[in-house]
Amino acid sequence: MIFFSDFDGTLTKEGRELTRDFFDILDQIKKEKHELVIVSGRSLSWGHFFLTHFPLSVCIMEGGGVILYVDDNGEIVQEPLISQAEIDRLANFTTKLKNHFPGLPMSADSYGRLTDRAIEFHLMNAEWIKEVEDFMYKENINYSKSNVHINFWAGEISKYLGVVQFMKKFRPEVKEEDCWFFGDAANDQSMFESFYNSVGVSNIHHCLHLLTHKPRIILEGIDNAGPKGVLNFIRKF
Repeated sequence: MIFFSDFDGTLTKEGRELTRDFFDILDQIKKEKHELVIVSGRSLSWGHFFLTHFPLSVCIMEGGGVILYVDDNGEIVQEPLISQAEIDRLANFTTKLKNHFPGLPMSADSYGRLTDRAIEFHLMNAEWIKEVEDFMYKENINYSKSNVHINFWAGEISKYLGVVQFMKKFRPEVKEEDCWFFGDAANDQSMFESFYNSVGVSNIHHCLHLLTHKPRIILEGIDNAGPKGVLNFIRKF
């Protein structure tokens, strides 16, 4: 069985803190011979961190834009899921965006990104956020909000498309109905919409009113927030 999971707010406490629950999740999955695949809006450089510091063999980063995995030689391989033309278009747009909005608070990890970029929207007021989003819309650039960032990209990228490509290439023998996804934010909507076994940890309640597509199962109570909710759920298997 494969457990796919968002990272910030789902495997971390309040979006930032790695707690004992996260390591208990890793232990539980290893004990039951399941697999954990992190599906995150964070950069591919974070993917390298995940694969070198935790007992994981693959992760899907940048909101579904790139798959990273450990090959038979123990080397980390990264495979973008969009074309080089779209990667170049994004780079050119990012320069244009920063010139148009001086002082735009790009995330520190934007320098480690390939298929998307990120903005620290909590450092911006609502009017500025809307101006930036309108600018992206006019330039045919896609964007979404996670707990921490406005992520933007060129081409077709979503967590669901990343998961589909991963399963087709790396786990063709595994049926989607035998897998589960955990999330807590707006940028998990593609999984909530198209992945039947979707679970929202209880802290998703802060943004439920913003979601067009909601997870099939929504956990309740403080004991099911973030990694506690994931751990409680996977212990049923």
